Amino acid sequence: MADKPPKRERPVFTDKEALLYHSRGRPGKIAVVPTKPMATQRDLSLAYSPGVAAPVLAIAENASLAYDYTVKGNMVAVITNGTAILGLGNLGALAAKPVMEGKATLFKRFADIDSIDLEIDTQEVEAFIAAVRYLGPSFGGINLEDIKAPECFIIEERLRELMDIPVFHDDQHGTAIISSAGLLNALHLTGRDIKNTRLVCNGAGAAGIACLDLAKAIGFAPQNVTLCDTKGVVYRGRSEGMNQWKSAHAVDTDARTLAEALDGADIFFGLSVKGALTPEMLKTMAPDPIIFAMANPDPEITPEEALAARPDAIVATGRSDYPNQINNVLGFPYIFRGALDVRAKTINMEMKIAAAKALAELAREDVPDEVANAYQGARPRFGRDYLIPAPFDPRLISIVSPAVAKAAMDSGVARHPIVDMNAYRAELSARRDPIAGLMHTIYDRVRRDPKRVVFAEGEEEQVIRAALSFVTQGLGRAILVGREDRVAQTARNAGLELGDHIEVHNAKLSSRNGVYAQFLFERLQRKGFLFRDCQRLINTDRNHFAAAMVAQGDADAMVTGVTRNFSNALEDVRHVVDQKPGHRLIGASLVLAHGRIVVVADTAITEMPEAADLADIAIEAAGVARRIGLEPRVAMLAFSTFGYPPGERTARMHESVRVLDSRRVDFEYEGEMAADVALSRQAMAAYPFSRLSDTANVLVMPAFHSASISTKMLQELGGATVLGPLIVGLDKPIQIVQLGATDADIVNMAALAAFGVGG
Repeated sequence: MADKPPKRERPVFTDKEALLYHSRGRPGKIAVVPTKPMATQRDLSLAYSPGVAAPVLAIAENASLAYDYTVKGNMVAVITNGTAILGLGNLGALAAKPVMEGKATLFKRFADIDSIDLEIDTQEVEAFIAAVRYLGPSFGGINLEDIKAPECFIIEERLRELMDIPVFHDDQHGTAIISSAGLLNALHLTGRDIKNTRLVCNGAGAAGIACLDLAKAIGFAPQNVTLCDTKGVVYRGRSEGMNQWKSAHAVDTDARTLAEALDGADIFFGLSVKGALTPEMLKTMAPDPIIFAMANPDPEITPEEALAARPDAIVATGRSDYPNQINNVLGFPYIFRGALDVRAKTINMEMKIAAAKALAELAREDVPDEVANAYQGARPRFGRDYLIPAPFDPRLISIVSPAVAKAAMDSGVARHPIVDMNAYRAELSARRDPIAGLMHTIYDRVRRDPKRVVFAEGEEEQVIRAALSFVTQGLGRAILVGREDRVAQTARNAGLELGDHIEVHNAKLSSRNGVYAQFLFERLQRKGFLFRDCQRLINTDRNHFAAAMVAQGDADAMVTGVTRNFSNALEDVRHVVDQKPGHRLIGASLVLAHGRIVVVADTAITEMPEAADLADIAIEAAGVARRIGLEPRVAMLAFSTFGYPPGERTARMHESVRVLDSRRVDFEYEGEMAADVALSRQAMAAYPFSRLSDTANVLVMPAFHSASISTKMLQELGGATVLGPLIVGLDKPIQIVQLGATDADIVNMAALAAFGVGG
């Protein structure tokens, strides 16, 4: 059985703290931020009058152009009347606003969808429909929220008929999709055939009805599905407390109570109230009962009570402090992302099924480090306590949204089909992770020419995971350096299977050990090393052994650094591998911020470079820019701009430009200049004589310390993503990750090494 994720404590805070969170600074949780420049009179003229007339006329002639010239295609309205706020009941439209603002922030956080909340102050169904139906031109989709049943059924159904954009009541369908994903995996684990499995649902509100609709759509036989409400079983012929939505799920049965319905049943779905399921009822259920007790904030039965009564049970709840949380944030952001991107007319049953199946399949895959971090370092694995992906799994957007988009296309509701789904997945990954966009092109290049990459620290779990990911993504073969028994044991403990494309090399026992030791001795014998010293390094030091593999052509590239700091790892590597002839060894970091990629150098090697050194660094950094697809525009940075104010370091930067002049390099360069002048068109405009045709994309820093400090500050305070330092100028493709790097970091560096980004 899989390892259990650790029990997560519920967040503890007071009402005062919650109120302070919502009130401090700017009140509320959302704001509107312009996406186009607004700095000059020309900007304002383009944004409003007279420039705005051009898109107005274009849209008037062709309505579909609204998706090209406005935010419509990425905007969802979160709409409520506050009649069913969370578990708090009918508190009115205004009281619902904090919840709706929160929902809007989740759209942005998880799927990069812009969203605004609208609270409509009416409980009259027709008035609510009339208020919403005319909002279609403003939004790409409508997310209905916290509207009580049965009114929510009528409202959603009518709005779907009246509007040509997706209308989705998340309280119904979100819960249905996430619970169905978990249910598919629970059926898989218990070996059940969906067609013969009996399900009992307690709760006939919006979520309960939607769950049964989807359960039948994914394969449950209608006669095996029983609905219960506060008056008992919904059976054919019952008249009390019925409506058309309950009647659709009425069955022929002699059972009249929940307890009677559960006798011999396989599954309990609870969308009702605390305590509705008793241990006694649970004991009458079939072997390996599946219990989804989803009432909030307190489930129909707690996992402790359920497992005490039935240790063979699989249990899910709606709470974050237990395994298998049915959390709607796994669904709505990615469902709308896929629907918006194909400009879907609606969200239909096919799209919901696709989302549920995609979630179920993702839960069965090995989880990345980001998920392990959310579990305080314990790594969950697919099993009874991990049926559903974690909300912070970065792969959700690139797995669920494409599945939804494809279902929309296949079912005929997409107005803007996606031609290249692989490119679309890469684009989605880049929305959550800027590095993913850059790496997509590099990954594609590596796949066309796969390499053998040696992972020096092969006994470490995250390194083994990275090697497996490298192989499964088709990037090449992976070589782990380590003792076979230790590698195998670590893999077993992590639930990993080493495939045929992963080799394990024990340095001490390798048939190439003697060759590597002799090679190293020939390099180091005049640097104070005896043969026995070199033999010891090859036998016991993974970096020396791995680097020797690359140097001797037994591997194409190498990655290390997880267990040893950068400087020490680089020293090991340089014992084995020289600089590339005619090149300089530097460290270059890739900074990704606000849609821009900037190469920063030297961030790792030369502490206080002279003018000639700076010119060398500029040439190497420009080469990195070209290798990742940029046409280099190099700025030699200083605290001054073109001579003012003067200083020693400024003089060196200025002199480095003269050195570049003498070398007749084939890229744009300029300096010395301050960072704002290099990066801002507005600031650069004050210097019309500048030789840069646009803002710089390569920044050469005056010293190692300034480069290191600035990139780390950007990462921590500026919201930038920093990849590196990359080693540039070695004779062999070797990269060093940061100490304690995640598996994703290691894979990226391995791919960059295989790609040869370092020269």
